[in-house]
Amino acid sequence: MTNTQIPAVRPQPPAAPPAPAPRRSARDRGTRLLATLFLAPTIVGIVVFTVVPIIGSVVLSLFHWNVIDDPSFAGAANYREAFTDSTVLVSFGNTLLFMVLAVALQLMIALVLALAVNGRMPVWLRSVFRSAFFFPLVLSAASISVVMKYLFNQDFGVVNWLLGLVGVAPVPWLTSENAAMATVILVYVWQQFGFSFLLFVGGLNNIPKEIHEAASLDGATGLRKHLGITLPLLSPTLLVASVVGIINALQVFEQPYVLTNGGPGDATRTVVMVIYESAFEQLRFGAASAVGVLLFVLIMAVTALQFRLSRRFVHYQ
Repeated sequence: MTNTQIPAVRPQPPAAPPAPAPRRSARDRGTRLLATLFLAPTIVGIVVFTVVPIIGSVVLSLFHWNVIDDPSFAGAANYREAFTDSTVLVSFGNTLLFMVLAVALQLMIALVLALAVNGRMPVWLRSVFRSAFFFPLVLSAASISVVMKYLFNQDFGVVNWLLGLVGVAPVPWLTSENAAMATVILVYVWQQFGFSFLLFVGGLNNIPKEIHEAASLDGATGLRKHLGITLPLLSPTLLVASVVGIINALQVFEQPYVLTNGGPGDATRTVVMVIYESAFEQLRFGAASAVGVLLFVLIMAVTALQFRLSRRFVHYQ
């Protein structure tokens, strides 16, 4: 018989105890506390001035309230009224038309001027153009609208006076339905395009010059270079500018209110004007809140659609 030797089993050393979690030093706790203190004012401001008003508007839209009497529950009555009120429906149509035309014109003008300023010119002249184009944005929209109302006056406005010098008859800028909307759009774009302009200037400066140089060596020049290289690389900036521009355009108020007061008729009446009139002129805060909630939903839907489409059209380096 063959003796089979059984190998000796070596005892395994005991498993080492898990390392204790690193204790946060007093310096880390102090850094977290300092960061919390710096963020607290912003968070409190967002909650108090954004979140709470939104919730309050949604709740108020379910009531009838005129400030004087106690609020009474109305359910969805304010929303049904909004969908059947011709003034509200016209205001939404005007606002959407204004948004499309104003944002398209604003982005186009800002992009063309940004390309021009980003070209070959002295540094001091480029700074002058940047400041001049951005300056209208820091002014009050109401004060600009008051000045523009005199400039576009049909009887004694400077615009019609200049047109008269070349034999053009006075144009009813503020009293004709088509001309009134066009005038409001022009005044709005003149004030707002400076923001998009600065965004485009910054985006153009971030495009590596080597890409344009390589394209020039391949024979791309002028419009072909901008369409094939500049616009795709500038698409993230275009997305930001369009999102901000659309959100602002959907909330337009000062220009149509001061220039035309929504007229002639309801040709330039916007959604925010309807909210203002319902709340502060007619004291129908429930109806005004319902229209405000609908506008909020519209803004969120349009913004979500933009980010959805950006997956296909926005190119990141």
